[in-house]
Amino acid sequence: MARSVVIVGGGTAGWMTATYLTAAFGDRVSVTLVESKNVPALGVGEATFSTIRHFFDYLGLDEREWMPECHGTYKTAVRFEGWRKPGHVFYHPFERNRVVDGFPLTDWWVQKQPTEAFDRDSFLIASMCDAESSPRYLDGSLFDSTFERGAEHRSTLTEQNTQFPYAYHFDAALLAKFLTRYGVARGVRHVLDDVVDVTLDDTGAIAHVRTRENGDLSGDLFIDCTGFRSVLVNKALEEPFISFQKHLPNDSAVALRVPVDMATHGIRPATTATATDAGWIWTIPLFARLGTGYVYASEYSTSDEAERTLREHVGPAAENATANHIRMRIGRSRRAWVKNCVAIGLSNGFVEPLESTGIFIIQNGIEQLVKNFPVGQEATDEELRHAYNRQAAHVMDGLREFMVLHWYASGRTDNQYWRDTKTREIPDGLAERLEQWKVKLPDQESIYPHYHGFESYSYRAVILGMGGLPVRPLPALGLLDGTAADREFRLVAEQAAALVAKLPTQYEYFAHLHGLPPAQRKAGTTR
Repeated sequence: MARSVVIVGGGTAGWMTATYLTAAFGDRVSVTLVESKNVPALGVGEATFSTIRHFFDYLGLDEREWMPECHGTYKTAVRFEGWRKPGHVFYHPFERNRVVDGFPLTDWWVQKQPTEAFDRDSFLIASMCDAESSPRYLDGSLFDSTFERGAEHRSTLTEQNTQFPYAYHFDAALLAKFLTRYGVARGVRHVLDDVVDVTLDDTGAIAHVRTRENGDLSGDLFIDCTGFRSVLVNKALEEPFISFQKHLPNDSAVALRVPVDMATHGIRPATTATATDAGWIWTIPLFARLGTGYVYASEYSTSDEAERTLREHVGPAAENATANHIRMRIGRSRRAWVKNCVAIGLSNGFVEPLESTGIFIIQNGIEQLVKNFPVGQEATDEELRHAYNRQAAHVMDGLREFMVLHWYASGRTDNQYWRDTKTREIPDGLAERLEQWKVKLPDQESIYPHYHGFESYSYRAVILGMGGLPVRPLPALGLLDGTAADREFRLVAEQAAALVAKLPTQYEYFAHLHGLPPAQRKAGTTR
């Protein structure tokens, strides 16, 4: 059994790994994390999707403990602006399809189209996002008691059997600081130092890492959390990197931290993704500011042009904000676990961040490491490594396919960037699936077959929202009595209106959580 773990690199990936391993193994495994004082965190991983709750549950952390310190807010959907055409808006919500007479409500929508908005007709969350509603009442109860759960045991990503209705937005740097305190208090050894060399033993495994001030750090297992540099797995162990660039063109980003009076601005419970001439702009509302950035393809835009586009999009509030330019490495290592080293997070790989998959990839890597933790017997450990690498590769390849769908299915063709997204090479298997989906919207049998965090309803939302893939009604629905479907569409509208009337806004909820005086808890007031 590996009794000592050395994590190289801090930030979100490093500290999520350190705290999770400590929660899993206690003092039976020693954990050392070494991070440089001189390497700034990227600080752009501020949005998640709903499975992140398993991480905090595993650590025994209630969201009321960490969210205020990390300026956290709720995210119930991704809001897409301008992906079909300028001015068009749709939501990809954290909400499964309702089923009527054996068919998802979105199938009935294609048949009946009660309005032009599939998301507002079929889901509650779309209307809640428009109204900036919190998914929780001021007393902390969820808008739908179906999702309330006990804490009898800890669960992980692959065991999730319900679609929890929200994820989180948070300041990633503040979360890393929170987890640092949490981890150190529970026995994580924290070394602030630069790693200057990596020494391999005669088998090609890592013997130790050498630091500038603290000498050699040895362990049974090393975790590479060094970001895009991938100091251990790609550099020291020379594991090949598989690029996704031919499928996903965006390779750069520029980010801003924008101070905004959120009481006046309001807090929509959604990450907004706004299509632009060479990519898309994210807008993430935190309790104290906006996080925003432009993800773009350097083939179609220079960094100066991208920064100018972003600042124009944000407006006067961006005037004094410092721009952080990032070159993204899109793809994955051939193997995430090599010898006695596991790459977690950006050091293993990264996929187009449109659906906030970065922290999900970290979480999946950590959970799978615990499930396949080495025992110290090479034959057994080799099988565990193989199982880990197979699952990690499937996750990354599945995410690549889902992200490619966004561009291929988009109705935008108004410039060369958008026209080229329809003719780029697509991953093996997707072409056949696309033909199926034109006749029959995706179900669990027709999407990418291995676990990658997304269900068929997400594919449906993207296809119906983007508008570039022709979809025909199912022939069977023309022969069925649609009365029950009509009734369900009316019920969605009635329930959505009732919830919007009763739920507090996001700003009201978090102003209450932060303990602001009652007079300052309404959006539209000043703090």
